[in-house]
Amino acid sequence: MGRAMHHEVIVGVERRRRWREEEKLSILGKVGLNGATVSDVARCHDITRQHIYQWRQELRRKGVLPRSSETVFLPLPSPSCEEPGQPRDRQDLEIEVVLGNGRKLSCASDLPSERVQQLIRAVEAA
Repeated sequence: MGRAMHHEVIVGVERRRRWREEEKLSILGKVGLNGATVSDVARCHDITRQHIYQWRQELRRKGVLPRSSETVFLPLPSPSCEEPGQPRDRQDLEIEVVLGNGRKLSCASDLPSERVQQLIRAVEAA
């Protein structure tokens, strides 16, 4: 005779959303602010990290989001003063810089910053 109809009601956030370019730029601008990671920003906006990476690529391709060609140095806390005559660990003598292209550069911690910048440019260009 008559068939029972089954309907499902889904409550919650709609998963297929449309984002305006301004919204994407606003979200992308939050990455790095106060130490916010891509994961932090994605979680805050209920999106995946992949959204952020795709949006960056898309907006750079359109010329809306410029590529940063300049090397950025972040301040590091200065090492604590050691007692004279105390041997230093080998780790204290070197710093490691991880570049945007995934390469790593290790150099002496007392190397002048101008020289470190030259080395970074050379490694990025190679």
